[in-house]
Amino acid sequence: MRFGVVVFPGTNCDRETLFVLTDVLGQRAEPIWHEDTDLSGYDCLILPGGFAHGDHLRAGAIARFSPVMAAVERFARSDRPVLGICNGFQVLLEAGLLPGAMLPNAGLSFVCDWVWTRVERSDSRFTAACQEGQVLRLPIAHGEGNYFCPPDELARLEARRQVLLRYCDAAGRLDPAANPNGSSHAIAGLVNEAGNVFGLMPHPERASEAELGSADGRLLFQSLIRSLAHVGRR
Repeated sequence: MRFGVVVFPGTNCDRETLFVLTDVLGQRAEPIWHEDTDLSGYDCLILPGGFAHGDHLRAGAIARFSPVMAAVERFARSDRPVLGICNGFQVLLEAGLLPGAMLPNAGLSFVCDWVWTRVERSDSRFTAACQEGQVLRLPIAHGEGNYFCPPDELARLEARRQVLLRYCDAAGRLDPAANPNGSSHAIAGLVNEAGNVFGLMPHPERASEAELGSADGRLLFQSLIRSLAHVGRR
């Protein structure tokens, strides 16, 4: 299987993501410049963290118009997996590949810290290596991570079980004090209705080796690899 990591001007987590995929997990992966439009050779796309185009206007607003994004939309329509991490999540929201929007953090300040997130489902291609209810320790680093969508859309997201990760305390309990940015319903990561586009604000690539303080993020990448291998065997 072959992973593509999309790189915009201002992306700064692409090398860490490529390292985890290749050196830690032994997969084929390569960077994709934001002006490239041929994604036919890839099995999975990852939009990593950073500050695409300096996050001018708002996070992801300019990157959404990069040439690669029309190709990403076509890729997603083919039911192949797309993962957006932090800034990548913001770009997917701006592109309409995921519902809702990101607001500035409730405290109006950049937050760089470790958080706990609870796995809400283990039957998705992005969480298949996890247990439902499992608590993952992951780092965050963002100024616009306050997920928002209208109440009726939130109700639909919940009814369709599109929320895959929620901010929680170490015991897995939902607590406003454990929500680092004021995100609606403590949403840390959600998937589209088709189940193949996933965005999350925490950085799993920064928590894929024990030496970094946690290897919990590796489970999300392993979930993807497992689901891709399953598709390949069909």
